[in-house]
Amino acid sequence: MTIGSHLREFHDLPVVQFPDSVKGPEGTGRLPAPGEVAWSVAVDSYDSDEAWEDAFARFLSAIDTTRVRALVVGAWNEAYDSGPERVIEALVAAKDRLPALRALFLGDIVMEECEISWINQGDVGPLLTAFTELEEFGVRGGQGLVFPALRHERLRKLTVETGGMPVEAVRGVAASDLPALVHLDLWLGTSEYGGDSEVADLAPILAGTRLPSLRHLALRNSEMQDDICTALASAPVVARLEVLDVSMGVLTDDGATALLTGQPLTHLTTLDLHHNYLSSAIRDRLRDSLEAEGVQVDVDPDDADSDEDDDGTVWRFVAVGE
Repeated sequence: MTIGSHLREFHDLPVVQFPDSVKGPEGTGRLPAPGEVAWSVAVDSYDSDEAWEDAFARFLSAIDTTRVRALVVGAWNEAYDSGPERVIEALVAAKDRLPALRALFLGDIVMEECEISWINQGDVGPLLTAFTELEEFGVRGGQGLVFPALRHERLRKLTVETGGMPVEAVRGVAASDLPALVHLDLWLGTSEYGGDSEVADLAPILAGTRLPSLRHLALRNSEMQDDICTALASAPVVARLEVLDVSMGVLTDDGATALLTGQPLTHLTTLDLHHNYLSSAIRDRLRDSLEAEGVQVDVDPDDADSDEDDDGTVWRFVAVGE
């Protein structure tokens, strides 16, 4: 599976693409009210006639940005070869013109523009430092991603989508103080695409000591999904979760069994295990054990796709890699 569609909704708002030009039929008279949509600003990743910073400058001139609540950064110039440093600089420089901004997504880039593992990212720390009122932040792409340990008082939802999340970025998230964070979603990916973390790097998240408000935890799209589930089986953070998401990864009967035989999960509203490599017996056991207690169990009726070599070696894959 790859990412083939841009965000349609962000921060509970419909996403609207800021047009290439604010003249003619796509002029300001056709644009929606500034605070009623999530604005997406993007340029062509290949051979664009306009730099992303110039498109953003047009956006700042055409829209009453004091009312903008959500902003999506789409493709910048040659995202497959260049990081978003100038994008981040432009956003930080405009912070006083975006006082109502509560949600920011960096890198809504689809496969036709740049595969997720090819997206060059950068240091997102300045964005979270500058926009102190953000309630939601998302970023796509792991190559070059830097997420320093930081404190943010307002952030309620954090999403990091990668085909391989660098260990230092994982450790940075885990070491951050995010007292208001309710929803954490990390796509950890594979070592082939730079995902070099281990379960031990998630220890502060599993302990929950820096995330007192966390209710929705997604540690997914990982080749170490079984090890993650084994750790979650006794992790203190699970006791106060409502949603636990271990989907999209290489989850086998070993990991699912560890979850089932570990601490109680009947307090959850949802356990998401879609895209898995589970036997029918374990799938049935999950449903029988938890659905009777009111837990919604999202589990595929069949295994995810795998490959087998001539020598019998079976290869299993995360949902989103390259």
